[in-house]
Amino acid sequence: RMSGWQEKISTSFPQIADLIREADYWADQDGQTKIQDKHVDKAIENRIYRSNMIERRLQDMIDRGTLMIDVKGEVVGQVNGLAVYDYGDYMFGKPSRITASTSMGREGIINIEREADMSGNIHNKGVLVLSGYMRKKYAQDKPLSVSASIAFEQSYGGVDGDSASSTEIYALLSSLSGVPIRQYIAVTGSVNQNGGVQAIGGVNQKIEGFYHCCLATKLTGKQGVIIPESNLKDLMLRKDVLQAVKEGKFHIYAVRTIDEGIEILTGKKAGTRKADGTYPRGTINALVDAKLKELAVGLKAFSNEDQKKKKGQTARSGKKE
Repeated sequence: RMSGWQEKISTSFPQIADLIREADYWADQDGQTKIQDKHVDKAIENRIYRSNMIERRLQDMIDRGTLMIDVKGEVVGQVNGLAVYDYGDYMFGKPSRITASTSMGREGIINIEREADMSGNIHNKGVLVLSGYMRKKYAQDKPLSVSASIAFEQSYGGVDGDSASSTEIYALLSSLSGVPIRQYIAVTGSVNQNGGVQAIGGVNQKIEGFYHCCLATKLTGKQGVIIPESNLKDLMLRKDVLQAVKEGKFHIYAVRTIDEGIEILTGKKAGTRKADGTYPRGTINALVDAKLKELAVGLKAFSNEDQKKKKGQTARSGKKE
């Protein structure tokens, strides 16, 4: 866990020596002459407790409803993303609400964080990749006549990284299709223009962060986290999370594509494009495609009507009395 890899062991001897000394203390308190695994666990727990004041305060704000996070129910255009907070000697994850709003227009995808100068370069790139994915998948036979705004709600310290790009796509697809997203499943994962979900950092902290948010209310057996399949080799979770997963109280879903993820989040089939270019009726992709066609036709009709009005006004203003 210290090394960040399942296949490697950390050689940071000062940290390891500190942990051994503290475990030895707890073994002595327990009347044992040898350090056992429970003493190491006790040392780790106390080390976390000494460093997690900010994490506990954020959780208190979520519990009180100051930070608005839903871990039950279903909502259209809203997904629980996951962020990592790094304070040097301690890292932890917490969910962050991501919303998408769509309408007829030509603006494309608007990154609200970027417009407010709160978005880093990597996050900006992620939104551009998201736009490329939407154009490739849904705009081959029609223009992408949509204005969509994406926001990290209650985010005041800036956003960077592309680990939420898949989450943003899910929120966008939900808004366009009208199909609600399960709020008891959080999401992390980068995405490419082909719809492949890519590995991200801090996967353990993100899973544990959402687990503790769910635990603070009550584990229902439905809650879980969607992660990239390529991050499975990085999983080194705390014992309480592993136990909850083994008992079926919490779930970890590994996906390779956006289509796999949207099926888990909505309970509906994503739908594979047929030879004639359409999607099976009632699937997420079919609903999104139909909505985008509706917006394209509506915008064209509106533009034609607007041009006729302008021509009429020009003709009237040019008449001599």
